[in-house]
Amino acid sequence: MPSPVTNGIRDVRAWLRNHGYAHVAGLIDEAEAGWAHAGKRTRRNWWDILAGGNLGRPRRVGGIVFPVLAEAQKRQGLPVTANAVPAIPRKPAPKAAGAAAGKPRGRKVGGAGRPIPGVTAGYPLGGLSRAARGEARPFLKWAGGKRQLLREIVARLPEKFGTFHEPFVGGGAVFFALRPPMAVLADSNERLIRAYRGIKNDVEKVMALLRTYRNDRSFFLKMRRRPVDEGSDAEVAAWMIFLNKTGFNGLYRVNSKNLFNVPFGDNRNATLCDEPNLRACAAALAGADLRCEDFSQVLTRARPGDVVYFDPPYVPLSSTSFFTSYTTGGFGWEDQKRLRDVAFELHKKGVFVLLSNSSAPQVRKLYGPPFTCSPVAATRMVNSVASKRGPVIELLIQ
Repeated sequence: MPSPVTNGIRDVRAWLRNHGYAHVAGLIDEAEAGWAHAGKRTRRNWWDILAGGNLGRPRRVGGIVFPVLAEAQKRQGLPVTANAVPAIPRKPAPKAAGAAAGKPRGRKVGGAGRPIPGVTAGYPLGGLSRAARGEARPFLKWAGGKRQLLREIVARLPEKFGTFHEPFVGGGAVFFALRPPMAVLADSNERLIRAYRGIKNDVEKVMALLRTYRNDRSFFLKMRRRPVDEGSDAEVAAWMIFLNKTGFNGLYRVNSKNLFNVPFGDNRNATLCDEPNLRACAAALAGADLRCEDFSQVLTRARPGDVVYFDPPYVPLSSTSFFTSYTTGGFGWEDQKRLRDVAFELHKKGVFVLLSNSSAPQVRKLYGPPFTCSPVAATRMVNSVASKRGPVIELLIQ
């Protein structure tokens, strides 16, 4: 018979998944899986962890920063602090405008309340790893990646749709989780798209190159200075994966001359060549159309019944947090307004549109009717100052 502690842990996860915090349940799973992999029998009172520490400070367990939840503080008999995240109401995903006029094209891919491949937070399930089950996860760590929010995102998508479009593909967490039969993945970062092409078209060469790379500072600096744009797509892919795994905090950042300028991360445990996952990514990308272009080009392709997911560089929560140096051009406020206009035009065409952005007041104002903004909790770990990493509220807009 399961112990009371085990039942309590399961109760926590059940509550989290039923109240809009599936990503937090996934963090618990991830921490427990790490202990199991290390042969430890560690147990925690997760309600206590999620209630936060002194003055509601987020707790770090197993290297993971957990958000502070108001419900956990109430259950522990503690006062609710200002930073505590309230319960998030879950709403059924509305049908895309115009979809009722005819049967949406395509086949079922996920949908509210339906388990989908890849949305398992990357830990062992049923004795098999995701790689062993042939499931892909992002091969690059990307600022603002959506692995934590996959269930929240998928729950808002229609049950059936035609082509999946992701104009800011980044790490591609949503794409790899859905693995739709028809997809157009785009980004303005040419090196990123070339890396995707390298994985799709010549993953064996990418892996062969990665096997020859060394995880040390001198080799890192040599690779950072390399004129990689002159090489093949496979060489660009290997270059980006290496720097992503060995650079500080997994950042991709360039200066005004498009030169990679992230320092060495001294991550001695980095896995440079994850062969099972790279092959799974190549298989997932086999039918995807990969394009380097401005996000507005989706207007020329998306049709009624399609899904477009926008994950742009976020509007900053403060004047000092604007981080858009993935390309030399950046992404400013005028681009944010242009994105809103593109989303509105797609909505009028009968395309299902979902966006993510920060919870800055300007974003709520920008996305008034017919859009709806739903708050979701996430933990962001990309910041040069460790004390400023942790739980934040973001918006999913549809």
